[in-house]
Amino acid sequence: MSDPNATDQLAINTIRFLSVDMVEKADSGHPGTPMALAPLAYWIWTRHLRHSPDEPTWPNRDRFVLSCGHASALIYSLLHLAGYDLPLSELERFRQLGSKTPGHPEYGHTQGLETTTGPLGQGISNAVGIALAEQLSGNEFNRDGFPVVDFRTWVIASDGDMSEGVASEASSLGGHLGLGKLVVFYDDNQISIDGPTSLSFSEDVVARYAAYGWHVQRVADGNDLVAIEAAIQGALAENARPSFIAVRTVIGFGAPHKAGSSEAHGAPLGAEETKAAKRALGWPEDAKFLVPDEARAPFAAARENSKKIAAEWRELFGNYAAAHPETAKDFSSRLAGNLPDGWEDALPTFDPADKPIATRSASGKVLAAIAPKLPQLVGGSADLTPSNNTQVKGWGDFEAGNRSGRYLRFGVREHGMGAILNGITLSKQWIPYGGTFLIFSEYMRPPIRLASLMGIGPIFVYTHDSIFLGEDGPTHQPIEQLASLRSIPGLTVLRPADANETAEAWRFAIKHRSGPTVIALTRQALPILEGTVAHAALGVLCGGYVLADAPEGQTLAAILLATGSEVSLCVEAHRALAVEGIATRVVSLPSWELFAAQPQEYRDLVLPPTVTKRLAVEAASPFGWHRWVGDAGDVLGIERFGASAPYKALAEAFGFTVENVTARVKKLIG
Repeated sequence: MSDPNATDQLAINTIRFLSVDMVEKADSGHPGTPMALAPLAYWIWTRHLRHSPDEPTWPNRDRFVLSCGHASALIYSLLHLAGYDLPLSELERFRQLGSKTPGHPEYGHTQGLETTTGPLGQGISNAVGIALAEQLSGNEFNRDGFPVVDFRTWVIASDGDMSEGVASEASSLGGHLGLGKLVVFYDDNQISIDGPTSLSFSEDVVARYAAYGWHVQRVADGNDLVAIEAAIQGALAENARPSFIAVRTVIGFGAPHKAGSSEAHGAPLGAEETKAAKRALGWPEDAKFLVPDEARAPFAAARENSKKIAAEWRELFGNYAAAHPETAKDFSSRLAGNLPDGWEDALPTFDPADKPIATRSASGKVLAAIAPKLPQLVGGSADLTPSNNTQVKGWGDFEAGNRSGRYLRFGVREHGMGAILNGITLSKQWIPYGGTFLIFSEYMRPPIRLASLMGIGPIFVYTHDSIFLGEDGPTHQPIEQLASLRSIPGLTVLRPADANETAEAWRFAIKHRSGPTVIALTRQALPILEGTVAHAALGVLCGGYVLADAPEGQTLAAILLATGSEVSLCVEAHRALAVEGIATRVVSLPSWELFAAQPQEYRDLVLPPTVTKRLAVEAASPFGWHRWVGDAGDVLGIERFGASAPYKALAEAFGFTVENVTARVKKLIG
């Protein structure tokens, strides 16, 4: 082993014991991994990471992702020492209510964090998306002599990350695409919460990454800065493949009785072991949150170097703007979240005289119309392109040999797709979407939830949204998914009733950058409804609106509420009831979240409190509908799994017919 110099060692131990002190004071957290990773993290942050605490969102900064987010004390120590807006007092409030140092890193909550990590496998998978976005942006904006987009994505991942399937999905695709500016360090400490990783994990991870097409290396000792530097140089020399560096570390390094054991993983060391560790590493044993001035020096030097690099980039960008003014303007505009003027004019409208069309097909037509006007739009499918209608004519595939492609072939990797979409979204220069069947949203739940938590705006396109996908049967027929997705805070779920509502769903999703959007679409053809041409624009934006009403002067007997394909069924039932002299209103409710956000006055106009006889119709779990129908209302839904049959036979079998809807209304009103 090559020993670091005295200043390096002092800084490394400062990181170690800031982390330990945080966990001890909170009496909660993970001290062992920061103690093990301090040398590696220190070396990356002071010698290689191009970032600027003075300009945290500098566009060409390197990105650092701590995928093992449970080791958050490590990154908080680094952010403090590097000069970000994270004073020592916040480290002392680790894991406390309202602090900037929560138990796992949260994007947007603490300055300098590039993504939210904690659920293992998500960070490294986000990083694949970040690295992919760098390649997209470089192809889009770089010009000869002006590499305005040229950054690396650095990741530290753990055994837990390597065990999670999502990391395998994303890493496999990252290798296939040759994302050469992605560098992942694998903290190979051989310890999990339960004990040695050998209890459940015996594969050769390095060989696995080599098989994925990554450039792989090993570092035998995580304290050997010379070996770490050599491995980094090897990674920097590799441009065609992402780099994977397995670093053997000792969890809880320096703790005499707990180092190398699971006892150092997820609990405080304890007062006596903390003192013993400090003695063993030459640290004042009674000192708490000690940061010697000498330990700040390497970070101060790195900060000055980063300021210089950022200033050089600004000069480069100024020259770039002079040479390529329109492209530079577009670069800045995208970062600001602006959309091109007039793009909404490209949104198509559909006429009720047109033949019925599945909303998945209408979605494809909408994409074809708006994509030429939205150069920041990029997307793909998890190997269901023809079914999802997500491909845009004229778009090439993004490939290892073609960075100009805007269509992403994710393969059968729904979970990885979601996490990669989050990473692309974090670039702020692209609006990504990804398609699969609604049933497979189950495989994507963690990235959907994290996108909601981060307040970022990927678009999830889910087709085959009900039992009416038909013959594929109950394994592919969603029942509980809509209710489950609607329960996620910050997620907007849109289930459009026809082609015009579909166009408006896309309008909302493109403009909504503060949270993710789900667009749930049908396999079966639906009629284009009277009223959506005139009213869908406002109606979808408001989440719900009156689509069909009783003639003026008639007293409403009941209200029919529905989403998606069941709206047209309710319109038919409304007409049938009118023939019998029963006055009803049909309310299309494409988004519960948007409707709930409207003023009470608007909601009362759509759903008058005096009309208590309400029937909700949705080919899905009825869970949650009583919020809108009330105690006097009823719900026609599905509380069992589906069946394999043509969709019209399923509609009959499950009661989604005009006859049954009208009978339910009559029973409701007595």
